[in-house]
Amino acid sequence: MTGAAEPGEDASRSGAHGEGPGVRGGLPSSSLPALRGPAVRRLLALRQEQKLTTRHVRLMAQSLEVTERTVWRWLAAAERDESAAAEPGARAQIKNRFSVTPEVRLLLALWKGNVAAVHRELTARAAKGEGAPPPSIPTLHRAIQRDLTPGERAGLAGGERAARKHDVFLARPRGWRNHVWETDHVQAPVLVDVDGKPRRPWITWFTDCATNAITGVAVTPIHPSRESVLAALRSAVLREDPYGPFGGLPEKVRVDRGKDFLSRTVTAAFDLLDVTVEDLPAYTPHLKGTVEGLNRAVESMFLAALPGYARQPRPGKRPSRPKDEVLLGFEDFTARLLAWTLWWNTEHQPAPLRGRTPLEAWQDDPTPLRDVAAADLWTFTLEDAGTRTLTTRGIRFRKRDYVGPWMTGQSGYVVSTGMAACR
Repeated sequence: MTGAAEPGEDASRSGAHGEGPGVRGGLPSSSLPALRGPAVRRLLALRQEQKLTTRHVRLMAQSLEVTERTVWRWLAAAERDESAAAEPGARAQIKNRFSVTPEVRLLLALWKGNVAAVHRELTARAAKGEGAPPPSIPTLHRAIQRDLTPGERAGLAGGERAARKHDVFLARPRGWRNHVWETDHVQAPVLVDVDGKPRRPWITWFTDCATNAITGVAVTPIHPSRESVLAALRSAVLREDPYGPFGGLPEKVRVDRGKDFLSRTVTAAFDLLDVTVEDLPAYTPHLKGTVEGLNRAVESMFLAALPGYARQPRPGKRPSRPKDEVLLGFEDFTARLLAWTLWWNTEHQPAPLRGRTPLEAWQDDPTPLRDVAAADLWTFTLEDAGTRTLTTRGIRFRKRDYVGPWMTGQSGYVVSTGMAACR
């Protein structure tokens, strides 16, 4: 690529009229072999139209940095064999070299990319008269390296997840704060003490894609439900203490087809709050990479150091945890997780933010925030479980009694559970 000369600079020295390194006639030398096929096919078309001249061949030879005789030889070979026009100048031995066949691909998949095992299988079949003798192992290795892409080789050995590491994905623009949130459930690989029983708690959180901030989180000792989603949503939207300064209403939230996130109650809450829900296709974690990265980070940066970590390597063949290991209580675990969340938002510097913390990125963004009153938010994000009769013991719900100052003198009235909770 050439550029204009700066004022007072010699144009010839700046490259305005010259050629850069490895460039001839405006084309990089590394791209010349790829141009041979189209060039030969163009000459063939001119010959079929009876318009081919020596001048055409001479210009093509100069552009491809070969002799005119070489171009005429390529043209003659392409007329005899159409496949020669695809890769002009290739060695004649290529026609006879070993290539990966569909049978070899199937064996590679069966043996998970083990070339030696594939060679033994082909040798055994040839001994039974079921095929030709295979080439040597080095030849088989070269053919696999040449005919299969790195993604195909990784996929045969390690499956789809390994193959996906060689795929190319476009990076989304980071946008602005509260432009897009992502949400997910993740089961913590840590055993905690819940009423005397070891359990692995679940974490539900919302994260802002532009600033990598954790806007809201909810922890449950059992499998999460729509109630935990609504609790995390309330903590994410509110900006008053102790939730701020992150919060406000996002424009869009990405979910991954989870039934809790797509339940009638949760979708109704999003609709009332004027938040668009983007339901991603199944098995596409790369489409919500911000929250998936957070799921991986919380394990390696925080959960792995806690007592009761379920993926801790054990000496010998002992499959269970030590009997004398003291587990954290559920409340203690929740407090530590919230402290780590505060550290992530205020002190940690994620790589995409280039030396800034999520708090600094949030405060540097001048995008106006959409707030909602706390009372209205509770109204929008509480599930209405029907009506209950107010008794002298309050409201009975799921084997528990709930009371409030406003209930005094109201015994006998029929109230909605959702509105009663808001009051």
